[in-house]
Amino acid sequence: MTEARQGQVWAAMTEEDLRLALEQAFDYRGDVTLTLKDGSRIEGYIFDRRSAPTLAESKVRIIPGGGRERLAIAYSDIGGLEFTGRDTAAGKSWEAWVKKYVEKKAAGETGIELKPEDLD
Repeated sequence: MTEARQGQVWAAMTEEDLRLALEQAFDYRGDVTLTLKDGSRIEGYIFDRRSAPTLAESKVRIIPGGGRERLAIAYSDIGGLEFTGRDTAAGKSWEAWVKKYVEKKAAGETGIELKPEDLD
């Protein structure tokens, strides 16, 4: 089960830390805010990452909020990351669905079915 990340802030420490934070950001189903080393900030959804031998060759791809075009940003340009948006998939695992179904059935509810909930 994935721990709640919303609100967590990561500041560049080591190359390994950066790579780990970007992997977590890729798995996150909410918006993140990247702070670039030049001080600018980009908020959006990370939909892809390309890890390479060096940080300059590695890229993260993000769809910024506001419908702008997709951006590719070198890992070497990233100074920090914050998990700013709500993870729309948090608590929506198969195990959560089964648990809810079993609880309803044990409570005697009828007409219940095992189906996924809306993400929003």
